[in-house]
Amino acid sequence: MKSFTTLYLHFMRNRASRRNLRVLAQFLFILLAMIVVYSWTFHYLMAWEGRRYSWITGFYWTLTVMSTLGFGDITFHTDLGRLFSMLVLMSGTVFMLILLPFTFIQFFYAPWMQAQEAARAPRELPANTSGHVILTHYGPVDAALIKRLTQYKYPYVVLEPEVTEALRLHDLDLKVVVGELDDPETYRRLRTDKAALVVTVGTDVANTNVAFTAREIAEQVPIVATATDVASVDILELAGCTRVLELAEMMGRSLARRVIGRDAKTHVIGQFDELLIAEASAAGTPLIGRTLQEIRLRDHVSLNVSGVWERGRYQNAGPDTRITDNTILVLAGSREQLAEYDALFCIYHTSDVPIVIIGFGRVGSATARELAQQEIEYRVVEKNVKQNDDNARLIEGDAADLEILKQAGIMETPAVVITTHDDALNVYLTLYCRRLRADIQIISRATLERNVHTLHRAGADFVISEASMGANAIFNLLRRSDVLLLAEGLDVFRVKIPPSLAGKTLTEAAIRHRTGCNVIAIHTAAGAQVNPNPGTALPADGEIVVIGSDESEQQFLDLYVNR
Repeated sequence: MKSFTTLYLHFMRNRASRRNLRVLAQFLFILLAMIVVYSWTFHYLMAWEGRRYSWITGFYWTLTVMSTLGFGDITFHTDLGRLFSMLVLMSGTVFMLILLPFTFIQFFYAPWMQAQEAARAPRELPANTSGHVILTHYGPVDAALIKRLTQYKYPYVVLEPEVTEALRLHDLDLKVVVGELDDPETYRRLRTDKAALVVTVGTDVANTNVAFTAREIAEQVPIVATATDVASVDILELAGCTRVLELAEMMGRSLARRVIGRDAKTHVIGQFDELLIAEASAAGTPLIGRTLQEIRLRDHVSLNVSGVWERGRYQNAGPDTRITDNTILVLAGSREQLAEYDALFCIYHTSDVPIVIIGFGRVGSATARELAQQEIEYRVVEKNVKQNDDNARLIEGDAADLEILKQAGIMETPAVVITTHDDALNVYLTLYCRRLRADIQIISRATLERNVHTLHRAGADFVISEASMGANAIFNLLRRSDVLLLAEGLDVFRVKIPPSLAGKTLTEAAIRHRTGCNVIAIHTAAGAQVNPNPGTALPADGEIVVIGSDESEQQFLDLYVNR
């Protein structure tokens, strides 16, 4: 009954539904009038033929003829009566068998079904809702963020103004609420004042409107927005945003940090307090052909190899891991430990050949600026050069043209960065560059998460998804930087030591064997222990920093945290 009442109220709240009911009532009134007139005429003609029937019989005859049932138990004997019967039959066929079903379906049944569908998408959250994340858009970044929120058991809701789209999201098993983005009442119904975070990843104008409206309702809730235009950052902050993310700039910096093919030194790609995560190319060094057990790197620099990259595929490092020309070492340690490593390997595999960047949009230009800050030479290939692009390193032409690529230095460069916003084009260019150079480092951007594996298969060494990067940056604001995205499919995350692991040594815990994750640091009140020995006991009041792939991270959370 409660469900029917809710559905009825939703149906009657719609102005079109009320108008449809009036139209249906008018049609039924006309039909009823016809039945009354035909019944009266039936009595009159029957009396003219010398027969008399009750009023109930008149209604009975009218309905059987109009509905074409025509039992034949009552018939006229005169031509005038038969003509009247034909009139009743024809009008009944039109009204009862054609217009009545059409009118009922068009003006009642279809709107009722639409109301029933719309009732599946709620318009407010329960009054006791708190600590939830509100997303005012559903796109690639939001989808990746929802995956992360679900992984760590954070409640969320997607705000969608269109009922049809809300139902589609509901059918995808997403938590969705229908409401207008610029209506303060919407944010009251979403319990925004008790939310943990408001996220808006739309256009700059839409994000400004959302931030301004939500801030009216909740003065303290954090609001995170993305900005496409640099000029929009200040406006969004004035509108009430706590943090504004420029995804293009972030993507450009991330791509530039992955350029490690110029030398054998360590390149820092992430940081957890004093713990640094770095990568180093093994190409051209004495490490080639040897296993980690044979290298005994920890004995020389007190540094552990947490894992290795092989042509875009991450593997946990073990004693039997053999180093090849394509191996990229993933190292975790302090700044002093990384400096010791650089002192040993800085003389190997040096190159001053410029890096090739394909694409000079927002991401490509951000990549170029980051490389320039690192004092790394580069060349940019761009097909559609704008008049204000006066960069001397810019080469105008199609990257699919071999001569253009040769002019940029594709045959000599140690690395190429592909930055276009078209994933299909990025796959094409990755395949092309890999066929030209088997030894080159290829770093590519992916707009959608689903294209990451395709780019890896095409030959990319590293792929960074804009969706994952943006989602991770937003999630870190919620978790206070507890998760660090190193590359697509590889995370470093910090968690409190689970009770089931407290007091055990790393050897006894067998975390790597059970989950595929490596513990690279232990944090206590006394400080951080980087690259702890296997015999180190895990304190009950400490935290551990763990590195692992998406799959191994989920195994760790399911085994120790989300129990």
